[in-house]
Amino acid sequence: MIKIILTIALTLTSLLATTTSQSEDLTSSNNLCKVFSKKALEYEKKMRNDNYAKVTLDSYKHRAKLYCSK
Repeated sequence: MIKIILTIALTLTSLLATTTSQSEDLTSSNNLCKVFSKKALEYEKKMRNDNYAKVTLDSYKHRAKLYCSK
């Protein structure tokens, strides 16, 4: 009887941990989406006209797209 209860408890704990980590991942992705979208917009307004600046902007846009698609 004790083994059955422990098995159920472990299973429920495992399921709750999986659900929690998935929701934390979504929250983290949403936050990173907002951060990189904002960074890209602000950077584009003030950026220099050279290759390094263009690569930096592309990097911000790429990361925003990556995190916003999750």
